[in-house]
Formats: sequence, C-alpha cells, structure tokens
Amino acid sequence: MRPTLGPTPITRLRRTRQSPAIRALVAENTLSAADMIWPVFVREGENVEEPVPSMPGVVRRSVDRVVEAAREAADLGIPAICLFPYTDAANRTEDCAEAWNPENLSNRATRAIKKAVPDIAIMTDVALDPYSDTGHDGFVRDGEIVNDETIEALVKQALSQAEAGVDIIGPSDMMDGRIGAIRQALEAAGHQNVMLLSYAAKYASAFYGPFRDAVGASGALKGDKKTYQMNPANSDEALRCVERDLSEGADMVMVKPGMPYLDICRRVKDTFGAPTFAYQVSGEYAMIKAAALNGWIDGDRAMVESLMAFKRAGCDGVLSYFAPDLARALA
Repeated sequence: MRPTLGPTPITRLRRTRQSPAIRALVAENTLSAADMIWPVFVREGENVEEPVPSMPGVVRRSVDRVVEAAREAADLGIPAICLFPYTDAANRTEDCAEAWNPENLSNRATRAIKKAVPDIAIMTDVALDPYSDTGHDGFVRDGEIVNDETIEALVKQALSQAEAGVDIIGPSDMMDGRIGAIRQALEAAGHQNVMLLSYAAKYASAFYGPFRDAVGASGALKGDKKTYQMNPANSDEALRCVERDLSEGADMVMVKPGMPYLDICRRVKDTFGAPTFAYQVSGEYAMIKAAALNGWIDGDRAMVESLMAFKRAGCDGVLSYFAPDLARALA
C-alpha cells in the first residue's frame, strides 16, 4: 500500500526540464558564435604559428596567418576579432613610438584583414604596454605612471589604428580621461564611425599572467599596475568608471576579468543598459584548459557553461580565446 505523503505538488518545476526540446524552449539565455570576439596574437614573420605554452591551443600568428584566422572566424560566424601584437624587444622603447607607427604589426594586420575579409569587424588595443620598455600601460616618470602625458600618446596610437581601418578601438590603459580625448580626436580627424569599446572596469588582477607571456611582456613589467587598474575589492567604483566613460563617448563598455567579476557585469548592465562586454582573460582560459587536459573536468561542457555565465550576468558579448572552439561545438 502506497504511503500517504501529503498533497500532490501543483507546481512541478521539473516539467520544463524533462527533454532537450523543452529545456531549449524555456531557456532564459542563449549562446552563439555571434556573441564572441576572438582575441588573436600577431607577430613578425611569414607562415608562422608559434604556440603560447601557458595557453594550450593558442598561438602567435604572423600577419598572413592572422588573415587566415580572420577568414576562419568569419566562416564560423564569429563577428569580430581583436588584435594583440607580440612586439620585438627592439621596438619596446621609453618613448613607445612604435605604438603609432603606421607600419607596426597591428596596423599591418588590420589592413591585410580588411583587404581579404572585409566583412569581419576588427578590434584593436590602445595601451602602451606592448611598446614600452617598462611593461606599463603608460609613461613612467620618477616611478609614477603619468596620466596626461600618456593620454597624448594614446590619442596618436588610436588615430593610427583608425587610419589603418579598424572598426572598434579598445582603450585598455585605464588612464583618466582617455575616452574623451580619443573620441574628440577621432571626430576631428573624420573617423566618426570608429567605435570605442572601453575597458571601463579593468581590475588589477592575478588572472592576466598567460596573456603577458603571449605578448612578451612578462619579463618587462617593473612593479605592478595597482595605481591605475582597479582594486578587486571595489564594486561601486566600477560604476563610476563606466558612467564617466559613457559620458565621454564610449559606445560600449567592458569588465575585465570576467568570471570573478560577474557581479560587476550585472550591475553595469542593470544600471546603464549600454552594450556590455566581458573579457574571459588568459588565466580563466588557461585554468579550464589545464583542468580539461588533466582529465579533471569535461572541457567542452566547462567552456560552454563558463561562457553562458556571462550572458546570464547581462553581457551582450564576450572576448574569449574559446571563440572558435565554441563556434565549432555549437555547430
């Protein structure tokens, strides 16, 4: 005889979980290749793909191979790639002049991609660290990373990238006032349609290590970046940074890193409603990859789950090294 257990539940939430078709029908968020921006590392040479040891599956590519990567991204439905240069030591100088050289790696790659794959959007990085002999995002004077002098250089760098044909400029330096200065310079130079995706809330994080290996900056950095990148303890400050950058002309804003700062993503989206992105940074990628390679987790499931978290937190898109893997997995 069946024991009496009380009234039958009227609300059975498991009803909407009972099959893949029903789960898809009631899913609150979706994830696709169209949500991705793929960060790509470019280096000198020809026909070169050089593995980054701390980022399994990631390589530094010569310009010709970056063009192939852009074509692959377009074929996979990824709408944008973001270029990061691996600059030779000889071009890392105190004055950082390579940053606005029309023939630097980033600008050459931009022009080559635009010629071969004109429909893909190209994003570039604005900061001095790939070109500085100190590894800092700004000029260092008597031990201080100086703000206003750095902005003058960042404006020149941004203009050189706009002239090369980029669609999206990503200032990642965290200098105060750089968005307004870059926006005014772009307008004055006739580049009104170039977008700014501001690294508005970029934290002084331990998760950037593999990226610094990838761009050759690990040994160059003198000191830390805590005087210009945000304190991981702060949340309200992130909203102040985002509000300022939007008021100065940012079209989109970014939170970086990603998964440890999902609360910031949610607050930014809820507060401003602006296009909000997150960067799933190198350390996040490397942890998932390393655990998967050791057989500790299901790599593909962890990849999809981690990226879905950004959409659930309110992000419109994500910069992730997983972009092509995700596109292939979803296909």
